[in-house]
Amino acid sequence: MPGSATLAVEVTHISAHGLWLLLGDEELALPYTDFPWFKKATVEQILTVERPSENHLYWPDLDIDLSVESLRRPEAFPFVSKIDA
Repeated sequence: MPGSATLAVEVTHISAHGLWLLLGDEELALPYTDFPWFKKATVEQILTVERPSENHLYWPDLDIDLSVESLRRPEAFPFVSKIDA
């Protein structure tokens, strides 16, 4: 979208246990136990991540929206999808 800026986000690692994101100088782990939506996603789907605002991450190919705070403190956000991961 012209005129809109997005903040930097980078997927730094994908493993059998989860993935890691770099947000500025902060690296956050997303274990599949807490974020099961990513377990069966392709590498391309995981790598296609946007950060439209400071506290918002979006994976358009997966239609997943997450707050950065939910990555920092997943225990504070207990509602996890019931999908078969």
